[in-house]
Amino acid sequence: MGRTFGAEYEQRLLAELDDALAPGERGQILRRDGLYGSTVSRWRQRRDAAIRAGLSDAKRGPKVDELAKEVRELRRRNEALEGRLRTAEALAEAQGNAFALLQALSRKSDDTN
Repeated sequence: MGRTFGAEYEQRLLAELDDALAPGERGQILRRDGLYGSTVSRWRQRRDAAIRAGLSDAKRGPKVDELAKEVRELRRRNEALEGRLRTAEALAEAQGNAFALLQALSRKSDDTN
């Protein structure tokens, strides 16, 4: 079984390797810590995958509470339905008044004949 390294150590060593500019400096760091290049490559792949996953999961903009969003939508629909109900009630009342007026006119015409 191979050695295990903590995430903090891996991050520190990757940063040190990324900052190494002089020829042979990276190899010297690997020899100093007894590491293989393949190990460091795996660490870089894991780091890069974690960064990509973190970036793709992040949503832009303000976080919206789904329950609050649903409440706003239901209130909007409720207001629209109340408006339609008021219109329907006004129409029903107007129809009732028109019917009463027509009945009264019909009675008057029946009385005059």
